[in-house]
Amino acid sequence: MAQPTIGFIGMGLMGVPMTLRLLGAGFEVRVWNRSIDKCAGVVSAGAILTDKLDDLVRHSDIVMLCVTDTAAVSDIVFGEAGVANSARAGQVLVDFSSIEPQATRMMAERLYTTSGCIWIDAPVSGGVAGAEQGTLAIMAGGSEDVLATIRPVLAPLSQRVTRVGDVGSGQVTKICNQMLVSCNVLVMAEVMALAEKAGVDAEQIPVALKGGFADSIPLQLTGPRMAKRDFDEVKWHVKTLLKDLDMANNLAKIMNSSAPMVGLGAELMRLHASQGNAERDPCTLVSMYVEKPE
Repeated sequence: MAQPTIGFIGMGLMGVPMTLRLLGAGFEVRVWNRSIDKCAGVVSAGAILTDKLDDLVRHSDIVMLCVTDTAAVSDIVFGEAGVANSARAGQVLVDFSSIEPQATRMMAERLYTTSGCIWIDAPVSGGVAGAEQGTLAIMAGGSEDVLATIRPVLAPLSQRVTRVGDVGSGQVTKICNQMLVSCNVLVMAEVMALAEKAGVDAEQIPVALKGGFADSIPLQLTGPRMAKRDFDEVKWHVKTLLKDLDMANNLAKIMNSSAPMVGLGAELMRLHASQGNAERDPCTLVSMYVEKPE
């Protein structure tokens, strides 16, 4: 595929830096977002703003989505004046969102049956920093041949694109990723609070553990913020981890697979979210375990 045109839907925490990477690589990118003001940064960098989805779809070889949840994807693709109304045979839809695998398979089949547009589910891991630096890990489900044709387009976004199976497999793999990440950050909050109460300089925990078996990217990025109570900047959301843990529990139920750690993790995350933290960064989880000021 020679320099395809791209339509990117969803100018959130991830969508904006991903779009900027594509623009920087020389691709023509049209953008759409429910809140138009969120498009300002990418438009100033050269993106073409469209106020109608059908216009974006008609002028794009590849349509990319990065939105909040399954309901949002379904509405954007199959809602009134949605992607499906203007999609065409040979076109590719790449969904970077983290959504339910079963719904992905159903939507992919429906879209292909009605329009011939091919669905690739390609959820990402690496956070905002990975999106900004083009080092996201992309776990893709779908046709191997189709994925091969769009790898050059994904290259500016990713350090690695791995095909993990047919459509929906990318979403299953992302759920597995989020199970590990979410349980990691939950126990990290306990660790930071315990170390501090025991007289340890908690800011040194990530330094001391770096390179060891307990090290992780979340520990290096989120651990220092927990220790410093540096809560203001939101790099990811508590509500996102809760959504993913709930999807993990649902998938485990469908597959008749026990997932006790995820069950507990979801309820702890739900408790924290219910206390006014849903829109806040997960580094705030440490506040569940530290003494509150008078």
